[in-house]
Amino acid sequence: MIRELQDKILKLKKERDFCILAHSYMSEEICEIADFVGDSFALSKMGKSAPQKNIIMCGVRFMAETVKMLSPEKRVLLANPVAGCPMAEQMDREVISEVKKMYPDYAVVAYINTTAELKTIADVCVTSSSAVKICKALPEKNILFIPDINLGTYVQKQLPEKNFKLLSGGCPTHAKMEKREVLAAKKAHPDALFLVHPECRPEVLELADYIGSTSGIMDFAVKSNANEFIIGTENSITEHLRYKCPDKKFYPLSKDLVCHNMKITTLYDIYDCLSGEGGEEIVMSEELIKEAVKPIERMIALGG
Repeated sequence: MIRELQDKILKLKKERDFCILAHSYMSEEICEIADFVGDSFALSKMGKSAPQKNIIMCGVRFMAETVKMLSPEKRVLLANPVAGCPMAEQMDREVISEVKKMYPDYAVVAYINTTAELKTIADVCVTSSSAVKICKALPEKNILFIPDINLGTYVQKQLPEKNFKLLSGGCPTHAKMEKREVLAAKKAHPDALFLVHPECRPEVLELADYIGSTSGIMDFAVKSNANEFIIGTENSITEHLRYKCPDKKFYPLSKDLVCHNMKITTLYDIYDCLSGEGGEEIVMSEELIKEAVKPIERMIALGG
């Protein structure tokens, strides 16, 4: 049944000039029919370079917004309109505007996992893999980092020469990981390396053998000479790595590391998009796109 539906999707996307982008947290059956699979910002760049005029984002809303911002001439659909991101929605422009008044000499650095509206008030955006590099390259010594306090703390530790102001926000899935879980996993799998995302708490990161983005974690595991790994990010990455490296062993840190917003997207959602019966087209004003894309363009200029 799954293979039959996948074949229908592959046929329709070709006939109707669609490119399918799938975040790495999507299920394996979605990744199999996608044109590109990867982290959120990488997908936005892939969507821009794709020849198709229509794009389906299998991810969450802020990702679809970023795709639209980089490819305003294309039609962009969010596969499941309900798929949001709790971290991206934690702060809004009004709140950060008030914080900026309290810290007028601080550059606002926004994690890419933010809404388009919030990006309009940022000086520069960063990804989890480029955050240290971009913050180091900024001429400003003072940085207001939003919204993820854990990623901000990680960057702060790498750049003691900078002054950081961090707010209480972050990814609820990554933030739920606890030190006791890591110690228990290491005890159960003493030969395994612990690979973790920088959105996790500092006490969890301290126990890591590798800290990196979703793509970074996957690349490290694939290329490593080690044979066992504990994966400290969304559990779909454990699944994908098992497919990629059947000769290696991968253990999820916890059964609870699930992003329900990501998991809500199904093959049926994609089929409905292609059939014209589902999804939501991302519509943004020219002014919003113009302002929201500025911090992304600066990130690119700084090597992000």
